[in-house]
Amino acid sequence: MNKKGRVLMAMSGGIDSSVAAIMLHQQGYEVIGLTMKTWDYASSGINSKETGCCSLDSINDARSIAVEYGFPHYILDIRGEFGESVIDNFVDEYLAGRTPNPCVMCNTHIKWEALLKRADMLNCEFIATGHYAKVRELNGRYVISKGQDPTKDQSYVLWGVTQECLSRTMFPVGGMEKSAIRQMARDMGLHELANKSESYEICFIPDNDYRAFLKNRVPELETSLEGGNFIDKNGKILGKHRGYPFYTIGQRKGLEIAVGEALFVTEIQPETNTVILGEMADLNREEMLVRNINLVKYAAIPDQLEVLSKVRYKDPGTMSSIVQVGNEMRVHFHAPVKSVAPGQSAVFYEGDDVVAGGFIEKSTIS
Repeated sequence: MNKKGRVLMAMSGGIDSSVAAIMLHQQGYEVIGLTMKTWDYASSGINSKETGCCSLDSINDARSIAVEYGFPHYILDIRGEFGESVIDNFVDEYLAGRTPNPCVMCNTHIKWEALLKRADMLNCEFIATGHYAKVRELNGRYVISKGQDPTKDQSYVLWGVTQECLSRTMFPVGGMEKSAIRQMARDMGLHELANKSESYEICFIPDNDYRAFLKNRVPELETSLEGGNFIDKNGKILGKHRGYPFYTIGQRKGLEIAVGEALFVTEIQPETNTVILGEMADLNREEMLVRNINLVKYAAIPDQLEVLSKVRYKDPGTMSSIVQVGNEMRVHFHAPVKSVAPGQSAVFYEGDDVVAGGFIEKSTIS
């Protein structure tokens, strides 16, 4: 084994993981590339051109890097596990009136578990990904912190990674700016990769149209739930909707209802197929309850810890007081927060460090 150790590198075929693999190789690590096939549209009956990390082009891009630099590359088909853990959860969450976080589910339950299992099989000491984040040891714990590039930071979607996985994880590009990564790719002669466009869509949602995906997975949704009521906060019926799973908290566009003022989805009640609409001010929340907590920085949360709470990936965050009660977190915002959506991730920060994360259960505590 190489003196620096053997690393199992997750390679999506994109610029970040490709440059990360080359960096580790040049630094003297023994790199083994692994590309995970998580999804294909053909298996779902959706007629769409594959893009992103699961496409044949991306797999070939990853393999070509490994061949050029002389390290092994494997393809791992985990479509079955991905379907059970990520896609089924995605559908179930919308049917429960919540807004899911598939990337968090994939990182937590699929990618890191699959990487760690194969790393052990291949005698790899470390696993690595192209995420823009950092990890370090602090007081006996492994702490995720924000990546150097604030526009690309991905720490928000990594809150669920376990301590066991973090203890063996490397983020080679986490301390770099995206512009520097692109320049490195050009310097390495990878001009096509350096100019490769990035996909921000969920890998299994063509054209980012989750409603079409739900209809394809559960065809009876549209007919069985169409005609439910839009109501205001006082219970007044404002109109009819297409079915509660097709709406998300904070949504304004696509409501197909005109009452003379801008309205937003403020609450979803799946048990009665009801969608509550209100003004922008009605989206404000002062607290939330978060479930399925994963502790990152501390083994237990200090009493009344003050943190920055993020309720969406692009959320700049709001200062909050958090109290851990078992596997739940009670969160009190220091200023009102808009569009707190059950099902989404809540991630708590001290400076750049991830303290903990979990799934939003509801936007009230009582």
